[in-house]
Amino acid sequence: MKVILFFIQLIWAIHAFGQPHSSSTIFAHNDYVQPIPFFNAYRNQVGHIEADIFLEKGKLLVAHTRAELNSKNTLDSLYLRPLRAKVNANGGYAYANKQLALTLMIDLKSEGSNTLIALVKLLQGYPDLIAAQQLSFVISGNVPDPGTWNQFPNFINFDGRPGVRYSPDQLKRVRLISDSFSNYSKWNGKGVLPQDEHKKISLIIKDVHAAGKKFRFWGAPDFANVWLQLMELEVDIIGTDHVDELTPFIETLPKRSYTNKAPHVVYTPLHSHNRTAKPKNIILLIGDGTGLAQLFSGYTANGGKLSLFGIKDIGFSLTAATDSYITDSAAGATAMASGSKTKNRFVGVDSVGKRLESITDLVKAQNFKTGIISNGDITDATPAAFYAHQPERSWSEAIALDFLNTKNDILIGGGVAAFTKRKDNRDLKTELTRLGYGVYTQFDQIEKVKDQKFVMLDDAVIKQKREGRGDFLTRSLKKTISVFTSSPAPFFIMLEAAQIDWGGHSNDMEYVVTEVLDFDQVIGEALKFVDSNRETLLIVTADHETGGLSLLSGNIQQRSVLGSFSTNDHTPIPVPLFAYGPGSSMFTGVYQNTEIFKKIMDLIAK
Repeated sequence: MKVILFFIQLIWAIHAFGQPHSSSTIFAHNDYVQPIPFFNAYRNQVGHIEADIFLEKGKLLVAHTRAELNSKNTLDSLYLRPLRAKVNANGGYAYANKQLALTLMIDLKSEGSNTLIALVKLLQGYPDLIAAQQLSFVISGNVPDPGTWNQFPNFINFDGRPGVRYSPDQLKRVRLISDSFSNYSKWNGKGVLPQDEHKKISLIIKDVHAAGKKFRFWGAPDFANVWLQLMELEVDIIGTDHVDELTPFIETLPKRSYTNKAPHVVYTPLHSHNRTAKPKNIILLIGDGTGLAQLFSGYTANGGKLSLFGIKDIGFSLTAATDSYITDSAAGATAMASGSKTKNRFVGVDSVGKRLESITDLVKAQNFKTGIISNGDITDATPAAFYAHQPERSWSEAIALDFLNTKNDILIGGGVAAFTKRKDNRDLKTELTRLGYGVYTQFDQIEKVKDQKFVMLDDAVIKQKREGRGDFLTRSLKKTISVFTSSPAPFFIMLEAAQIDWGGHSNDMEYVVTEVLDFDQVIGEALKFVDSNRETLLIVTADHETGGLSLLSGNIQQRSVLGSFSTNDHTPIPVPLFAYGPGSSMFTGVYQNTEIFKKIMDLIAK
């Protein structure tokens, strides 16, 4: 299944961002100037390795200019001997993976004919290389006149040039067509190619492809934005001095790109409420790990629309923990749930381990109904911060036990084991039943639940959206609202979209975007309720950003987006907050995450 998914992603990446590329389409330019010639490029399984050679006193020396010649740097020592050792180790193939090909591009810097004659003689001393499978020798630089090519053995191929009229026999020996980027463009690689230069390049590539050949530039700017645009132009071989950067960039392209085939209809809020009024109810939606880049990737993939972006009152939350510049979910959620900063890994306790009163406890004292929902483990850090008090977020059994000491009305999520398969052998399901809760372990039953207080624990809800979780969050929110609005009491609901964070940790663009779009559908449902109810404040925010996501390319019309992750962990970047409904005006500006709790409590006390 994972293999099939990878190839589906690859097809989407190719469709949205150009022709298929892999390490085999990388050209290791001037490889000999690298700290580890040959071996580093070979380790990355590039398709082309370049060596410039001079014929000097009967030796073929590798260098870019005559001034750099060193008698120790022979083509033999730097390339042919190491390559022969690899071929022999691979059973006569260029790479151990027999599907991969390697071209040794030899650029003749000294006079072409004599240098090539010397090269042919040298290569004939390596019959195992000449006979190797998936290994080619291509001559570039001071290439002899094509009319003389038939004088050289067939294992010698050539790097052609556009505009040259080759005979059919000569064309058969042209392995690729190359040209200087400066012949087509003065672009520095920033932004986009000028239109006329883009057209000029597109035409030459079209002509080369019509001749059945691959195309390469030399001298192009050499960084991510350029690589992407060359791929989009269908340049077949990407030259680089940065093999260690380009290889993972290309190999992770399918995982970092996504095209959405099923956009959802967004809800447009009415904005008919009094932004300064006191709300009766509070709905807090937390997109774990969600920063602006995650949201904009969802906006792009949904064709330039999100229900969330219909909200006008917007602020930013500062997320640092007391012991770290970068918060985790435990400290981040505790700040929102209690109004106090704490250490990472601490849940519902302060920096010295003292219990903090959570917002659910405090509003319960004012006759609120309270509900906690997550599409992750319900004992994970974010939901736990709204009912538990432990100095270690991984103590799931202790966290589950803490729920029994609260008066929360509804709990929905995964994590059955912490309630039923415990080291202390306690069956918390039975104990919850004694406390007056309906307890259920199959989410499909949720619409049939009649209890005013219930716990729904089903590990199936921890599935990824793309793997069949369905509309769990939307159904959970609707059910909780339905139960709470059957009574005149006010209510507080915290719902966590946990898996946006998980996608960020995985550096998986499809995972991130599909979870953001699922979250936006929940937001749309909440906005509808706020507009119909007119007494409810909706707050949408995050505990932190995950992945250091930046967006490198996208197409709103095609609903495609390409990202790059700087880390597989959290970042300290402030996260956005959106507020809608009575009291929403309180949430504009930039403030500490603890202020979210304080602003909510101030509104309730208003």
